[in-house]
Amino acid sequence: MARKRLPIGIQSFARLRETDSYYVDKTPLIRNLIDHGDYWFLSRPRRFGKSLLVDTIKALFEGQETLFEGLDIHPYWDWSAPHPVLRLSFDGKYSAPEEIEGDIIEQLEAMERRYNLSPAMTSDTGPRRLRNLLDRLHDTTGRHVVILVDEYDKPILDTLGDPTLATANRDYLRGFYGIIKGSAAHVRFVFVTGISMFSKVSLFSGLNNLEDISLDPRFATLCGYTGTDIDTVFAPELDGLDREEIRRWYNGYNWGGDTRVYNPFDVLLLFRKREFRAFWFETGSPNFLFETLKAKSISPMELEGRFSDMSLISKFDVNDISPEALLFQTGYLTITDEQKEGYRTSYRLDYPNLEVKLSLNDELLAHLDERDRIPLAEGRSLRALLEANDFKGFGEQLRAWLASIPYQWHATGDLARYEAWYASLLHMCFRAIGVEVHAEDISSHGRADLVVRLGEQVFILEFKMADSIDDVEAKLDAALAQIRDRGYADKYRQGAQSIHLIGIACGREARNLLEIRAEPADTQSDGDSQIS
Repeated sequence: MARKRLPIGIQSFARLRETDSYYVDKTPLIRNLIDHGDYWFLSRPRRFGKSLLVDTIKALFEGQETLFEGLDIHPYWDWSAPHPVLRLSFDGKYSAPEEIEGDIIEQLEAMERRYNLSPAMTSDTGPRRLRNLLDRLHDTTGRHVVILVDEYDKPILDTLGDPTLATANRDYLRGFYGIIKGSAAHVRFVFVTGISMFSKVSLFSGLNNLEDISLDPRFATLCGYTGTDIDTVFAPELDGLDREEIRRWYNGYNWGGDTRVYNPFDVLLLFRKREFRAFWFETGSPNFLFETLKAKSISPMELEGRFSDMSLISKFDVNDISPEALLFQTGYLTITDEQKEGYRTSYRLDYPNLEVKLSLNDELLAHLDERDRIPLAEGRSLRALLEANDFKGFGEQLRAWLASIPYQWHATGDLARYEAWYASLLHMCFRAIGVEVHAEDISSHGRADLVVRLGEQVFILEFKMADSIDDVEAKLDAALAQIRDRGYADKYRQGAQSIHLIGIACGREARNLLEIRAEPADTQSDGDSQIS
């Protein structure tokens, strides 16, 4: 099988096909989509092929038959009956609703010229221009109009840092999208795609007949590559690359059902660069995500592996964005399991792959660190000290690093929040360098705050808050007693050469580590290593 051109950055279906580039045939899914409905909505993270998908649907309805030769849909499609297609894409910068309207009018004017329609002189607003154009396209061509909207939410997402502007942009778009439903007599098919799942009430109240397929197992692979795609379509590119590493780094995204997909942007750049890197993560700017987590006093540690119901992972509006929804819809968490209880379904969220696990924690720590220290260097140093069982050095290093981190996430005064803050920082630090670490690891009698595995060694950490220095010894005693009494180490005794119990006392007033005590799991002594 000959190698083909890698379609990196190509969003035009015609260009992809005409340049003999690799193409994963999505037309069976597109045919299923068109055969079973007329109004569809799809949410996927950035750089997952949404724009190429929209352009493929456009070329199909326009009847560009030669582009589809050899593809699944070709023998099933009526190529003699093309439809006029109205495609809108919001890929600009919008600092006011007027700028959105100006962009819309320019795009609609281009459509008028394309179909040789005279300008609609009386249509002075975007919504009126859209209504007028749909009516005239249907009347002129005798065919119902296909409407495709790409990046429907970008004017809102780009302005979330300014809630007043984001709300104004949302309200304008709500009125604009409402025109589509009111023009149903002229419409054949509608497909809207973007990153977020803005609620129908907030944005699509006027277009409430859209069916959301974002978590529909039938269309879970509409964007992204499956494992089979990697092994067949891209087989010529695999030579010299570790297939299991490709899976660890870039697979794992799930939007319903059993199939997981690879990040297409990462895969294509891997095949070109021939090295494993966080290609997708490096192209994003998740500052708003970080600020949201800080404002809501939540760390990724508290979200990964947790079950959330549909209302949480889809809860997305200008003034009401749940952290679960933000991380899930932007691609930093994905579904790893689901549970049904009666009529309700809950989803377990976790990192999709190694790229996101390493990069998100690394970047978030860098965002928090006021001294511009390097999280990766801190993590490697702490790991080396643990591996050497230098618990005194570990405590000193950890204390010095914690001093450089502000404490926004535990400013509520709640004791559990203070303890979670310190655990979450160490958790993120180890996550950033790929250490196997588990937060609130469950045993038959409770949850350990943090469990770190380094080779054949296991370290079980329990954090306690001390009101004063006089309270430290009692807190360390309580931490180690809790680990022993609740049997946190029991589940590791068969697979680990050595197990270490570590109690960490942090000061509420000092806002830092006060003392650490470590002991082997098989001793009942007061400890074999303590620093203060």
